[in-house]
Amino acid sequence: MYSPFSKTDDLKSATRDLSDTVFQTAEEAVTSTRDLANDAIGRADRKARDLRASIDPAIDHIASRAQELARRSSALAQDARAKAQQRLAEYADVTTRYVAEQPVKSVLIAAAAGAVIAALLVSRRNHNDY
Repeated sequence: MYSPFSKTDDLKSATRDLSDTVFQTAEEAVTSTRDLANDAIGRADRKARDLRASIDPAIDHIASRAQELARRSSALAQDARAKAQQRLAEYADVTTRYVAEQPVKSVLIAAAAGAVIAALLVSRRNHNDY
């Protein structure tokens, strides 16, 4: 027997089956895309970690070399300071001995040096006035 509802029911069933298939395919596509994205993120994370692992020793080496250079520079500066203080003390001793051995000559040299300095100051002041 022919029933007009059977074709409608068949059409509804076919539509429902097609809808379920499309929905299942869409879910599979979303899952596949999510898996690919997670895999890509995982690979990028591993590469970033590998890069960081290779850079960290280089940074440590550079920092170590910089600290070593700073220590050497500090030691050289301290040595130069000690040598300068020693030479200054030697010059002071030589000057003291000279003044003690040659007092008149020392006073004349000091007076001449003072006169030259005074003349330079006066000359500079006169030059700045013009």
